Amino acid sequence: MMVREFRPQDLKRVVEIEVMSFDDPYPPQLLRYLYDIGAGFLVAQEDNMVVGYIIFWIRFEDEGHIISLAVDKKYRRRKFGTKLVQTAIDILKTFGIEKVKLEVRAENKGAIKFYKSLGFKEENRIPHYYENGDDAVVMKKEV
Repeated sequence: MMVREFRPQDLKRVVEIEVMSFDDPYPPQLLRYLYDIGAGFLVAQEDNMVVGYIIFWIRFEDEGHIISLAVDKKYRRRKFGTKLVQTAIDILKTFGIEKVKLEVRAENKGAIKFYKSLGFKEENRIPHYYENGDDAVVMKKEV
């Protein structure tokens, strides 16, 4: 397993993973835009194939934010997500970040459990956060 910086030629594969992972996937243009504006964008690779990605940035002076994390369904439960999150947090810490936040669908119990296993705690809930009206759970980790 290798984690490396995203390259533009990875976009097609990242979009495939995004579409298989989310009911309302980010469009390719938004994913490319996040890369272009300098958001942290890492991919996990196995046997020269991109199998997951994470996008993150600094939201406030001391706060990082995970925008999106997804792993190909065939590669889940093999620590790719864990490695991506840990690497992103390590990078954010070099910028003096003290906490990292993210939003996750309240119904996505598997993702909530995953983030809790990494030390994230539920901070609050945002009603009707997603386009389809689903609530989001805001999760936070002190780093």
